[in-house]
Parts: sequence; C-alpha cells; structure tokens
Amino acid sequence: MTPPPKDPPPRISENARDTAVRRLQEAYADGHISHEEMDERLHQVLTATAPGELDEALAALPAEDPGTTSTIAAATGRIRRRGAWRVPRTLKVHSALGRVHLDLSQAVFEHPVVDIELRLGTGAARITVPHDAVVDLEGLSAGWKDTLYKAGRGARPGGGPTIRITGAMGMGRLKIRHARR
Repeated sequence: MTPPPKDPPPRISENARDTAVRRLQEAYADGHISHEEMDERLHQVLTATAPGELDEALAALPAEDPGTTSTIAAATGRIRRRGAWRVPRTLKVHSALGRVHLDLSQAVFEHPVVDIELRLGTGAARITVPHDAVVDLEGLSAGWKDTLYKAGRGARPGGGPTIRITGAMGMGRLKIRHARR
C-alpha cells in the first residue's frame, strides 16, 4: 500500500513577502540594521520558498508596532474620512457594497510611506491625496474598470508622502486625484 501524498509545503503570499521587505526597510531606516545586513536579509526574503525562511530573515528585528495598522470596514453604505485625521502606517479599507471616499489632503502623515489596502466588492472609491504625494498603484488589481489616476505635477520622491495602494477592486472604479495647494 502506498502512503498518502504529502500536502505541498505552504506557499509564501506576496503580501507576506511585501510585509517582510517593508519591515526590513523600516528597520534599516530606523538604524536597527546595517546596510550590508539589510542587503543580506532582503536577498533571503526575496528568495525564500517557505514561511520559516521569512521568519529567519526577520529574526532579532524590533517587534512591529500593532498601533500602526487600522481597519475600516463596512458591508454596505459609505466609508468616509476627511479633514485633519491621523493616517496610520497601514490602512485597510474593506467594503462589500458601497462607496469609499478617503480625503488625505489635510490628513496628518506620521510615516513617509503609507500602505492603503483596498478590498472592495461593488461600489466606487475616490482617494484625494496631498498635492506633493507620490502614488504607487502596482499592487492594485482592478476587476471591472481601470483605475483613473494622473500623477500630480508636484509629486516627486522625497517631496511628500508615498502612498502605496494595494488590494483588489471588484465591480467599481477607483479615482485618485491630487489636491490643489
């Protein structure tokens, strides 16, 4: 009798790999690891094939501050943030059915890089970013309609916050615009 087939080893999600890279970059920026150590650990993260290898690369780093992630979720209705609100390091926005409007033009940024994870089913989303912000949409998957975004004239690396938008959009459209000065 042949033994049952073994389960395949767990795969590393892109989100887990991206999180590991971000933690290494933050540790380097905060002076916890040297440039050479960051290079070695980044190579280890980018070539890892098992979750345990990610854990090894992140060993001895300071614990991630749990207060830097916030989640806004709604099954239906509107999600709206505007005015002078504090933007966490990572903002997760989940909406099954409804509209989302995030106005970051007057928001307080405590981190040079902010990750916004969108998980939207049906409904439109609109994000207004500061005029000098840099927007990265590489990690966003749009299902039905393309994202509408035109880079602002004042947007340049080092000029304002970098806003990385990731996640998945279902049957809606994301519109991103830069605020006027």
